[in-house]
Order: sequence, then structure tokens, then C-alpha cells
Amino acid sequence: MIDKIGIIGCGWLGFPLAKHLVGLNYEVHGSTTSTNKIIELESAGIKAYQVVLRPDAIIGNIEALLADIDTLVINVPPRLRRGNSESFTEKMFLLHAEIKKRNVQKIVFVSSTSVYGDVEGVVSESTKPNPITESGKQLLTSESLFLEDANLRTAIIRFGGLIGPNRHPVTMLSKKTNLPNGNDPVNLIHLNDCIHMIQTVIENNYWGEIFNGVYPFHPSKKEYYTQEAHIRGLKPPDYLPDNPNRAGKIVKSQNFLDKSHRFHTSIVS
Repeated sequence: MIDKIGIIGCGWLGFPLAKHLVGLNYEVHGSTTSTNKIIELESAGIKAYQVVLRPDAIIGNIEALLADIDTLVINVPPRLRRGNSESFTEKMFLLHAEIKKRNVQKIVFVSSTSVYGDVEGVVSESTKPNPITESGKQLLTSESLFLEDANLRTAIIRFGGLIGPNRHPVTMLSKKTNLPNGNDPVNLIHLNDCIHMIQTVIENNYWGEIFNGVYPFHPSKKEYYTQEAHIRGLKPPDYLPDNPNRAGKIVKSQNFLDKSHRFHTSIVS
């Protein structure tokens, strides 16, 4: 019997993940908010559905997407920006309610290390989250919604900054000056390792657990982004003088590494 995996959100991470799982002979159901992307998903062997999560309703055929799914990957980042008060948590409550109507029992919830807030020093999965941003607070609430449901088997993956094809922070940072905290460590992960982690969690049945997803290399922001800018022929970002009283934060993927798993794609270009 072929395992059936659903992916809510076939974007920058979700679409490559879906294609990878299809290549491993999983039956993959995937959602997109764009009508134009349906054909692209279907051509990659994905059963595609247009689904839009809103705080007040789920638009689209969510019933068909969730039908007969063994495992659901929820990969919908909060879109909370200045002037936008849309509630990510309310979207997740609606999605949770739809899941409860189906036979879906296993959830991979893609979250972010932003739930740790401005904690300094070494951070692992045993560190108590203390989010300071609205998106971090709503992510933490949404994590608990799924993780604390005794009728669901949920794994939480908190990814650091995402890099990969056509996505690297230095392309935006190179234009900036007087940036603070240049001595803070970077906490990044490549797309390939995001996919590797999600597949590993599913295939090893790591339910009821939390994983940090950060590549174990933490140079300072100033050192790292200066090097990455030079590699790309960009002007390096400009940082303010270091604050000697600030240690920054190193996020460790302790749970993943303790299970003898490894990361494969360097964050250095």
C-alpha cells in the first residue's frame, strides 16, 4: 500500500518537498492558492487542489485534499506584516477542525525558531519558547493546538532562516547600512535539508516530538554575509560596531542530531 501524504502549501519549500516525495513513490496531495499553479503541480505527479486558508473560512476543496491522507504536512507561514492584522491562529483553528472530520492522524507542523524570541546563548528543543513577534506568538499557539491534541500524532519542526535556490538573505541585506547585531551567530538551513528533515521525521515516526532545523555552523552575521556578498559580487552589508554585552543566539538541532541524523547541504555558497 502506498502511503498518502498531503501538503498544505506547495510554495518555495512545499513544492520541492512534494516532488521529492513523489519520486519516493508516495502519493502526494498538495494545495496551492493559485489557479495557475494547478497544472504545474499536476505535471509533477501531484494531486493538486486550490485551497485558500482565511481566518473566517477555508476556500476550496479541502475535503478532497484531506481524503484518505495518512500524513499531513502543514507548511503555511504566517503572513503578518505591518498594517495586516490577519490571524494565522484562526486559520489553524479552522484547519484543525477540518482535520478532525477526516481520518488524518499524523501531522508535521512546519514552524520557526522565531518562537524562541530574543533568548541569548545556546538554544535547544528543551529551551522554553519566548516569542516576541506576533508571528512567533501565533506560531507557538498553533504548535500547541496540534501537539496537545491527544487524537493526533504531531511532530513540530522549527526551521531557522531558509536559504536555497533564488532565496538568500544577503540579496536584501547587501543594500542596507548601520545594521545592528553583526556579531550575532547565523541560524540557517538549506532547502535540501528541510526536505531531508521532513522525510526523516515521517519515515521514522517521530511523533510527539519537537525538532529544531538549523545547520550546525554559526559564524557571525557580519562574517557570513560579507563572505556571501563577495561570492555574489554584491556590496557587503554594513554593520554597526559590536555590542560587547550581547551574546546572540545559537540554535542547536539537538534532537535530530541525537538520533544520529545529519545535515547534508552547507549554508556556505
